[in-house]
Amino acid sequence: MARAAAKKTPTRIQRQKTRAILDAALEVFSQHGFRGATLDQIADAAGLSKPNLLYYFEGKEAIHRTLLHRLLDTWLDPLRQLDPAGEPLREIRAYLLRKLEMSRDYPRESRLFANEMLQGAPRISDEIQGELKALVDEKAQVIRGWVEAGRLAPVDPYHLIFSIWATTQHYADFEVQVRGILGAGADGHFHDAARFLTQLYTGGLKPPAAGARRRP
Repeated sequence: MARAAAKKTPTRIQRQKTRAILDAALEVFSQHGFRGATLDQIADAAGLSKPNLLYYFEGKEAIHRTLLHRLLDTWLDPLRQLDPAGEPLREIRAYLLRKLEMSRDYPRESRLFANEMLQGAPRISDEIQGELKALVDEKAQVIRGWVEAGRLAPVDPYHLIFSIWATTQHYADFEVQVRGILGAGADGHFHDAARFLTQLYTGGLKPPAAGARRRP
């Protein structure tokens, strides 16, 4: 946990230094993973001494946990916005684009989350099996309802969600590969990705025509 915050209401300077530590740690963890990152690297990136850093956090584990717990809420928000009362294809497209925007705007956070998953999620397994699972279950039921009502093509709702995660987060987690193939210029490939993924998902999810649904 954050020591300075636990002791008393933090001052403005303490809040600034806490933010600096977390931002530096995000950069270090996203590059090196939890095991490869060191407190010395984080302190150096934050412009602090190691003893000063340890005034604010108990250690590397505490910093990493703080980042993950803050990230999880941000990560869940795009799925929370999937509206059961909305038009299904429009809602799926909007969710897809929100996830792609997160890959564009939060690549370090995406890589931090991916690294935690690759290690078996030792620090947020409770949240994955709790809050995240509950939300995915809820939205999967919404998608299943759309399918049963004939408003979407027959699809497994869980694997639809997983595939959206995979196709959108790829642009953050494998950014070096994407830029190496497409060129290291501006983020124009996100526009192309949005157009392609929209076509892929909306085309594949359109419900069959009424006559086709009646065929044996």
